Amino acid sequence: MLIKQISIFVENKPGRLSGITKLLKDNSIDIRALSVADTQDFGILRLIVNKPDLACEALKAADCTVSITNVIAIGIDDKPGGLADAMECLYAANISVEYMYAFISKSENQAYVILRVENNDKASQALSENGYKLLSPEEVYDM
Repeated sequence: MLIKQISIFVENKPGRLSGITKLLKDNSIDIRALSVADTQDFGILRLIVNKPDLACEALKAADCTVSITNVIAIGIDDKPGGLADAMECLYAANISVEYMYAFISKSENQAYVILRVENNDKASQALSENGYKLLSPEEVYDM
């Protein structure tokens, strides 16, 4: 089960994040998870939103440089070592993680993580076979 992640190229200047988040607000798009990686001059804003296709259209219409990437969302036990165990599962299957970030869970016993891996199918299979819950797009977008 793949989740659509929106990546936006953002110049590092005052007001850029404000403008992007206002655009999403004006289009009734709710942010579910986010990550910002930046350098001195620019950044990449990665978002999981409830309406990824609409968000992409609205951002492109506002002249933003946008791409959609398929990522995996998993639930892990919210306890010490929960993430380490999931990473060990991927390592054992020889799968590299390009990046990841966490997002808020409504469950008291689960933490949720977005993973960008080199092979979504192989990672999904390895995680599923080892008892990790892969979240569906609906579960993530409707949180």
